[in-house]
Amino acid sequence: MGIFDLFKKKPEAKSRPLYYDIVCPYCFSKFEPDEVVFRAAHSREDDEDYALGEDEALNKYRERFGLDSVHDMEAVLDPRDVPEEYRKYSDHVLIGIVDRYGELTRRRLCPRCHNELPVTAGKVPSNIISIIGASQVGKSVYMTSLIHTLQNTTADHFDAACMPLNAEISRKFRTNYEEPLFERGDLLASTQKEKMQEPFIFQFVFKDESKPPLTLVFFDVAGEGMVEQDYLGLHGQHIKNSAGILLMVDPLQIRSIREKIRINRGDQPGEWVSQYDEPRDVVLTMFGDFIAYQDNNKTDIPTAVVLTKSDMLHSLKDEDGEYIKSNSNVFNNMVHRHYFNLTEFENIDGEIRRFIEKVDRPFKGTMDVYFKDTAYYAVSALGSNPVDQKMQTVVSPIRVDEPFIWLLYKLNYIEGRRD
Repeated sequence: MGIFDLFKKKPEAKSRPLYYDIVCPYCFSKFEPDEVVFRAAHSREDDEDYALGEDEALNKYRERFGLDSVHDMEAVLDPRDVPEEYRKYSDHVLIGIVDRYGELTRRRLCPRCHNELPVTAGKVPSNIISIIGASQVGKSVYMTSLIHTLQNTTADHFDAACMPLNAEISRKFRTNYEEPLFERGDLLASTQKEKMQEPFIFQFVFKDESKPPLTLVFFDVAGEGMVEQDYLGLHGQHIKNSAGILLMVDPLQIRSIREKIRINRGDQPGEWVSQYDEPRDVVLTMFGDFIAYQDNNKTDIPTAVVLTKSDMLHSLKDEDGEYIKSNSNVFNNMVHRHYFNLTEFENIDGEIRRFIEKVDRPFKGTMDVYFKDTAYYAVSALGSNPVDQKMQTVVSPIRVDEPFIWLLYKLNYIEGRRD
C-alpha cells in the first residue's frame, strides 16, 4: 500500500447531517435543535425572571390529556437571550446554556409544549412509530402486548433494551396496562374520545453505540376520532411526523367476514361490538388530513397493516383455503433473531394481502393508492378471545412484534436475510 493510499477517503455509506430536526415526542411539533428553550436549573425570589411560577404552555398541554396542572415551575429561558459564548454544544446540537447567574442548565424543552426532550434529541433521527386504527380494534391491548414482548424478549434478540423514557411513564404503563392484562387477565377499557391518552414514550436502545436509539411513541388516539375530520386534524400531527405507522384493522370491522365468523363460532362466547368503522373510512380520513398534501398524493411513511385478533380467524380456516388455510403461518408464532427473516415476511405478507383483497377489496385498493410502502401482518395480542372482559387462559401473544421488526428493517436498524 502506497503512502498516499493512507489518505484516500473511505467510501461513506451515507453522510451524516450535522444535526437532525427534532420531533417532540409529546406534541409532535417539528423544529430545529437551536429552537429549543430551557428550564432554569434554579429559582430566585429576588428576580422575577427566575421566580417560580406557572408554565402556561406546559399546563395547556397537560390539560389536553386530563392531567393535573403543575405549579411553581422554574423559569423557561430562551437561548437567544444568552450570548453565544454561554451556549453549550455537542455534535453541533445546542444542549445547554449558562444563565446570568452562572448556573448551567441542560434541561431542553420543546418550544411549543415545554415538555422536556430526550437527551439524544437533535443528535439522532427522531424516529417515531404511531399506532392508529378505528375504535374497538384493540390498540391499547396491542400496545401493551407489544411493549411487554419488546421488553421481555425481542430487545434481547437484537442486542438492545426497550425502556420507558422516564419513571412516570414506567409506573403508568405497569400499573394501568401491563399488570391488569398480564397478571390479572383483565381486558383494558377502550380509550375515550373526550379523554385523550397522553403518549407512552419508550426508547429501543441498541448496545452497539453506532446505532442511534429508536424512540417509540405510542399515541393512542381514541378510535372514534380516526373517522372524524376535526378530531384527526387536531391530533393528526403525530401521524404526519412519524417515521413508521402501525395501522390496526380488526377482522370484525370487515363486514363480509363478520357474519361468517359469527356463524362459524356458533354459541361460543366472546367479545362482540355492534358498531364498527370500516377500515377504508380510517384511511380516507387520514388522506384528507395529510396524505393529500404529500407528493403525488401518496405517503412514503412505511406502514404496516396489522390485522388484529388473528386467533378469531381459526373459525374461517379450511383445507381449501377459501379464506385461510388450516396450516396457515398466521396461527404460529414467529421469532426473529439478529436479523429480519425476509422469507417468513414474504409468506405472511403475501397471505394476508390475498386475504384482505378477498374480504375487503375497497380497503386494499385505497391502501395501494395512498401508500407507497406497505406490509401486511396478522397478530393476536392475547392468543385467544376474552369472555366478559376477562381472559380465560394465560395471555400468549402471537407475532405481535413482527410489524415492529419490519419497521426496524425499513428504517435500516437491522438487516434482512433469506433463509
